[in-house]
Amino acid sequence: MSHQKKKGVAGLRDRLNALCPEREIFLRSGGQVKFIRISRRLQIGAAGLLSAALIGWAGITVSMMAGSAAVAQQQAALDQQGRSVASAASKVANYRKSVEDLAQDLEARQDFMDDLYKTHFGAEDGNAAGADLVGPEKGDKKDSLSTKISSAPEAAPLVRLEQRQRRFALLLTHAIERRADKAASAIRSFGLNPDALARNAARAQGGPFVPWKGEKGAMTDELEHLADAMSRMEFLERSLLAIPSGQPTAAPMLTSSYGYRRDPFNGHAAFHAGLDFPGRYGQSINAAANGKVSYVGQRQGYGNVVEVEHGNGIMTRYAHLSGFAARVGQKVARGDTIGRMGSTGRSTGTHLHFEVRLNGQAVNPRPFLEARKDVLQVQQVATARFADVRNRG
Repeated sequence: MSHQKKKGVAGLRDRLNALCPEREIFLRSGGQVKFIRISRRLQIGAAGLLSAALIGWAGITVSMMAGSAAVAQQQAALDQQGRSVASAASKVANYRKSVEDLAQDLEARQDFMDDLYKTHFGAEDGNAAGADLVGPEKGDKKDSLSTKISSAPEAAPLVRLEQRQRRFALLLTHAIERRADKAASAIRSFGLNPDALARNAARAQGGPFVPWKGEKGAMTDELEHLADAMSRMEFLERSLLAIPSGQPTAAPMLTSSYGYRRDPFNGHAAFHAGLDFPGRYGQSINAAANGKVSYVGQRQGYGNVVEVEHGNGIMTRYAHLSGFAARVGQKVARGDTIGRMGSTGRSTGTHLHFEVRLNGQAVNPRPFLEARKDVLQVQQVATARFADVRNRG
């Protein structure tokens, strides 16, 4: 052992001797004195045991405190988890209830739509409505409503309703297209081109662009086609009602037709732009179609005149009147009285001069006033529909 190590050991021994010197305890009992000697080794051993006991106690205390904190934390976590489970259960219950309520509400509305279809388009079986118009479901249509909600058992009523509404939309589109085609055919019977009328009407559109916010889903295509078909039917039926097919007066016969004739005043060849209806003085003159009065007053050669605009470039003129029963800007319906028969202007006697003009050009009124029975029936159906819409509104 080196000298330095020996010196260190000796120093340690000296410090221990200073801390734990050998001690002697004197005990006096019954006049006798006893000596108890406590050695340095015993003192060191006792101190070591005491230190170990203190350290062990401290360790146990710390361990107990840590365990208590962990238990409290676990309890708090369990309480939070319990509250989350209760909240989730409440949400699920509310979700199921809302789905059931929504399904019932949609079913009621669907029943109403089926009844509405039966009333206006025939008695079809509501559950089978449109079955012949719907092809098989496409399995790869991942964005369909059925695919989105079929994973939830409580959504089964909505899946059935979605399929039912899809069939209904297709059936209704088909029925509306048939009805629109009938209106288009009726318009052609008057010598008018429904496509040309639609192009003229398409120019008069506008408004801000507001994009459709609905999601692209299984019903979107069917609803778009339905909206287009309804828009076309609406335009064609309104155009049909605007065609002057109603008799402008109760007179049963004509005194002068449209086209070539000899002028009644000078006998020269002349062009007659309308039809002449004889009658009694003061007899009612009626609007031949729905429209708005655009002129009330006198025109050279015509005398007293009422003119009615019917839209799509169609205007009717009622001339030689003895009096007026309408004002400019007034909306009139087919058959409304707008004037009285007379003989004003360049006239040889009491009669009505009736003209139909398309985009300012005179056309023969006879085809308008001699509409076929089936055309009149289409007009009556359209009239009833618009009257029902007004009543509901």
